[in-house]
Order: sequence, then C-alpha cells, then structure tokens
Amino acid sequence: MARTQGAGRLVVGLAGFPGAGKSTRAQELVDALNQRLGTGAAMVAGMDGFHLTRAQLAAFADPAAALARRGAPWTFDPLALARRLQQIRAMVLPAAGAGAAVAVASVAWPGFAHGVGDPVADAIGIAASVQLVLVEGLYLLHRDDGWDLSAQLDECWFLDVPLDLAMERITLRHMASRGLDRRQALARVDANDRLNARIVAAGRHRAHWRLADTPR
Repeated sequence: MARTQGAGRLVVGLAGFPGAGKSTRAQELVDALNQRLGTGAAMVAGMDGFHLTRAQLAAFADPAAALARRGAPWTFDPLALARRLQQIRAMVLPAAGAGAAVAVASVAWPGFAHGVGDPVADAIGIAASVQLVLVEGLYLLHRDDGWDLSAQLDECWFLDVPLDLAMERITLRHMASRGLDRRQALARVDANDRLNARIVAAGRHRAHWRLADTPR
C-alpha cells in the first residue's frame, strides 16, 4: 500500500473462489488505505459488471446451458474489462471517429443488480484523483477463454480460502437468496460454483501474493 504515495495510480487485482469473501476483504483493504492516505485515495471495483447480460446468454446456441453455467469464464466479457482497466490506468477515453484519445476526470465502471440478474452500466465513477483501484473478481488470474489481464494489473493477489469453506458459504448464500433447501443449494453448487472454483484454482500460482482468510 505504501507504493501508492507518489507512485501514480495502481490497479491491483484480488482473485479468489466463489464465496471466498473477495468483496468484503477488498473493502476492508480499501478502508484501511483511505484511513492512511485520506478519503477517496482508493476504491473497490467489482468484476461482476462485466457479466454478459441474460439476453446475450439467451442468444447462445444452448441458452439453457449458458444460463445454468452463468459465472463461468465464457459468460463474461473479458475484452470489455481489459479496455476499461486500461482507461482507468491512463484516465483517457477513445474519441469519436478517428480522433486522439481524450483525457477525462473520471471513468465509469459498471455494477451488477443481483435482484434483476444483470449488469448496470456506469454504476460508479472512478476519479483521476484515486491512487489505487482494487479490482475484485473470479478470473483475474485466468489465462484461457479470452482472459489475460496481466498487462492491465500492476499486481494480482489471491484470497486463499479453503475450497470447502468457500463452497459452504455459497451453499448458504443460495439458500438465503434463492429460497432453496440445502439439497437444492448443494446441487446448484456442484453443477456450477464448484466447477468455476476449480478453474479459479488453476490460476492461483500466478498471484503475486496470497492473502489468508479472516474469520467471519
């Protein structure tokens, strides 16, 4: 964190399993940095806003399978994520037509409306004054399916949570948010979340740092 002082804007990734607690840990880290450097020095930016929309998934050759596997690497738009990260690093946006890129005071970042189940365009703005952007998401260390964010991230960390613990958290989340019983929630985890977690695990050796889990 000390590198942010006088080092220019840093863009750091925080990857981890579904249910690892990435959003919570990212916010804790950003809060600690803002206490040290001042409010607004750091921001969290989640990867969920780069999900393909439900309408886009419905246009797949097998829409039922695409919707069932939502959260897999191929149900995101990694190229859009890479472009947005590059814009944040440089604080420029492409000009209309063939003009040169234009410097801007902030770059918009999409969010995700869980109640609707779709991304929300331009949910937050990341100002040029922000010194560190902490991006959290599943596939920041992934290198297949069109993913490779190594050029857009100064570092990428991995939140090292036991897989079974992460899957239990996801099971409880499905029960609470979807009204499923435990058997139904476990079936959903095995059919999708655990598969995605195995993909995430394959890239964790690329992390610059591994962060230990904290009790909740």
